[in-house]
Amino acid sequence: MQGSAPRRILPVIVFSQFAGTSLWFATNAVMGDLQREWQLPVSALATLTSSVQLGFVAGTLVFALLMVADRFAPTRVFFACSLAAAACNAAMLGSEGDLTTLMALRFAVGFWLAGIYPVGMKIAASWYREGLGAALGALIGALVLGTALPHGLRALAGEGALMLPDWRTVIIAVSALATLGGIATAWLVPRAASVPATRISPRALRVIVSDARVRASVFGYFGHMWELYSFIVLVPLIVATRVPDRVSEWSFYAIATGTIGCVAGGVIARRAGSARVAWWQLATSGACCLAAPWMLTAPWPVFASWLLVWGTTVSGDSPQFSSLTARLAPPEIAGSVLTFSNCIGFAISVVSIELFVRAAAAWPLAVVLPWLALGPAIGLVMCRPLVSARVR
Repeated sequence: MQGSAPRRILPVIVFSQFAGTSLWFATNAVMGDLQREWQLPVSALATLTSSVQLGFVAGTLVFALLMVADRFAPTRVFFACSLAAAACNAAMLGSEGDLTTLMALRFAVGFWLAGIYPVGMKIAASWYREGLGAALGALIGALVLGTALPHGLRALAGEGALMLPDWRTVIIAVSALATLGGIATAWLVPRAASVPATRISPRALRVIVSDARVRASVFGYFGHMWELYSFIVLVPLIVATRVPDRVSEWSFYAIATGTIGCVAGGVIARRAGSARVAWWQLATSGACCLAAPWMLTAPWPVFASWLLVWGTTVSGDSPQFSSLTARLAPPEIAGSVLTFSNCIGFAISVVSIELFVRAAAAWPLAVVLPWLALGPAIGLVMCRPLVSARVR
């Protein structure tokens, strides 16, 4: 870590990232409540999740093209976007179940998340240039834990604990937490020496295709994105097959274990290298996809272990692919390469979510889940040269 950074900086950024990204899947955690109370169709699960993902893609491109985090203090951008995303999330309580309004609000949440997740990374990069790999693992781990949080809060609401009486309080709670995260960053994180500003360059698209090592890392990431968000969306359906009265609790456990994969993967990567860690985590999560037909009916301890291993590894390779791409891309366009690869990756997740949620409504999960392994299989083939070359 950079010696000049006050000790509070990374914990504050990690907390703020966790708080802000808790908005990402807030609707998913209460989807059953929404469908019962507002008679939303089964397809709303895919539609509302895809709306967030598309909003994030649009926001990422707009923020990059306008160089928002370079024109203004990144901590202020983070603060403003946290408040805007929290407000859009809370506004769904007044939608009265209108699906079009909900889609617009979820798109807006995704758009403002582009000023939380990537901008949080930029703030970290300005403070921890020499130790960015470790900071990246912590930040993406915080994102994963934030993604799981609404499920945890819904579990508490279901048990009547912590004065969380129903799903509406879950929505309010994550909006309040995101607001607190924005305030913490604006108040406690001073502006560091800024990362050099660079305009987004279309040349990055050519590099993604033509540079063999960049292509290997980016396409490995694409395979990861095919699986990751569909897994997160389908977890409640998977859990419901075994413990229908503890869906939120076990959904939280399954998603939150990804934090361990991110942080532990970062530690192991110091010795083994990011390419190996990413490859093995992608291979493990892909194997979990293929094992689904047997695991869904396995004894409870086996089923629970499988779900936790899957949750750990499906997220754990993400910071390693990001780190690899940042190091392998030409320095002058590394930011553009990351921006385009993130946008394409999230667009892939939209296709995957739409396909798998609708497939799960038509066929048994034992038939559907193994097809998630298609992404990891392609990713493993594409990034294998980096492992063979011992790229770190």
